[in-house]
Amino acid sequence: MTGKIVRIGGASGAWGDSPMAIGQLLDAGVDVLMMDYLAEVTMSLMARARMKNPAFGFPPDAVAYLKPHLSRIAADGVKVVSNAGGVNPLGCKAALEAAIAEAGLDLTVAAVTGDDLLPMLNDLRAMGLTEAETGAPIPDSLLTANAYLGALPVRDALSAGADIVVTGRCADSALALGALMHSFGWAEDDHDLLAAGSLAGHVIECGPQATGGTFTDWDQVEGWDNIGYPIACCAADGSFTLEKPAGTGGMISVGTVSEQVLYEIGDPAAYILPDVVADFSGVTVEQIGTDSVRVSGARGRPPTPDYKVSATWQDGWRAVLSVSIVGPDAAAKAEKTARAMIARAEAGFARDGLGPFRATRIEALGAESAYGEASAARTTREVLLRLVVDHDSRDALNAFAREAGSIGISMAPGTTGIYAGRPKPTPVVRLFTLLVPKDSVAPPQVHVADAAPRDTAIAAGQPLQPVQPPDLPDTPVPDGPTARAPLRQLAWARSGDKGNRANIAIIARRPEYLPFLRREVTVDRLLAHFAQQVEGPAERFEAPGLNALNFLVGDALGGGGMASMRIDPQGKAYGQMALEMELDVPADWL
Repeated sequence: MTGKIVRIGGASGAWGDSPMAIGQLLDAGVDVLMMDYLAEVTMSLMARARMKNPAFGFPPDAVAYLKPHLSRIAADGVKVVSNAGGVNPLGCKAALEAAIAEAGLDLTVAAVTGDDLLPMLNDLRAMGLTEAETGAPIPDSLLTANAYLGALPVRDALSAGADIVVTGRCADSALALGALMHSFGWAEDDHDLLAAGSLAGHVIECGPQATGGTFTDWDQVEGWDNIGYPIACCAADGSFTLEKPAGTGGMISVGTVSEQVLYEIGDPAAYILPDVVADFSGVTVEQIGTDSVRVSGARGRPPTPDYKVSATWQDGWRAVLSVSIVGPDAAAKAEKTARAMIARAEAGFARDGLGPFRATRIEALGAESAYGEASAARTTREVLLRLVVDHDSRDALNAFAREAGSIGISMAPGTTGIYAGRPKPTPVVRLFTLLVPKDSVAPPQVHVADAAPRDTAIAAGQPLQPVQPPDLPDTPVPDGPTARAPLRQLAWARSGDKGNRANIAIIARRPEYLPFLRREVTVDRLLAHFAQQVEGPAERFEAPGLNALNFLVGDALGGGGMASMRIDPQGKAYGQMALEMELDVPADWL
């Protein structure tokens, strides 16, 4: 890379991430702090907070974490881009401006609005829109409905002189892309560059997941207590190197970054973002030094005509009871206890004129409940019973909770305690995804300081065209003796969620392993391996630049997110579970 370099630090990977990143990255010298806070489920939590107080609706961490560093940010001229606006970007802007005024500083804050489509709910119904995957009609009442905005309003806010930009719902990677469009003057039709900038944002949007966090080879990663947060050093040609602050823990390698490139993207050749359809199938990651890699090879096509809109709605109530049980046959005792609690509660419901539970789930944590009938730990002597129950009536769940105290004296021996106290009813929040034409939505607005808001023009986009699968070399798999070995010995893996679907990336540790993995790790074999967890169907995509396969598995998460009753509602463990797959591997590879 030559010429100007823009250093973007990934300072927050999620709401609840550590506050240590900001100081670490400022000490390392960055031009931009990018802070990601939002997920689909957090939007509904923030909406409920705003209902209680109109000044709320954004993560308070965003202000609290930045406040001690505002003087340094001002002195060093660092820009901050964040989706910390949640469902109340103007409220977040006001809170930041109050903190800046209290510190006696001169920093300009901008907010981006226009993602909230709840006010046009009737219009969406009139357009005949339905759920993007299932075709279901829009629910009678929604908690939230937010379009994933793109990078253009972030660019415009920075170009208008903002030092700190807060948005509502936007594509996470768009925060970095907006900063790069502003810095390098990339045009809206520079699709390869927009894809490259989106890739930089995508790699750092989850913070330390790119620097050794959740890495397959976790035992090789030292210094989790002071893990370094990622810095994307971006060039005008779209390539970037990934680094972390000196003296911090973690690891930056081909494996750690390749895992993050494929995290939750579905088809690597058609990752649909608001500003571009990105093709990451040819992306390469090259080790250029200790804890430093070079990432390049992203390509782009024009964006689609639609915004992805994530809506949430309340579908009844849920309670979760957690009980510890110790001693022989602990798992069987837990399951019998749970069945008895369900029967006792439903007998009471019948007396009170209430219907039965709408759904229940019993998990004996410690007995490999996530593996279903494939569990190899049924003889464990210590479990945590997790009983999840759903009902249309909050009163029914309160009645269920009142029975919880009887467990320790009327049921299994070795019941030692109820964790987290009596269960409390909480809303069941489900995700509803819409595709809304961009030209039917008012343009986003940028609110800079006290100036009148300004519109950001958004192009209509083009229909998504089918992608020709990448040409793959016909590389033979070595003949000769084989030995049984787990997939882990040949591959890294990373998994996550896309609604109720699981995304599982399998990345060959060496290029010569890929033809073997392509032959052996088929859709059918993966579905058979996960027969206890998923219903399918599944698709397999190629990412030859990373020597990788990427699977998208349907009906895999029990509804996904806050709707799921499972211990792993986002498929975070599926990558690790996939690596347990046993294969007949060429013996000389082991």
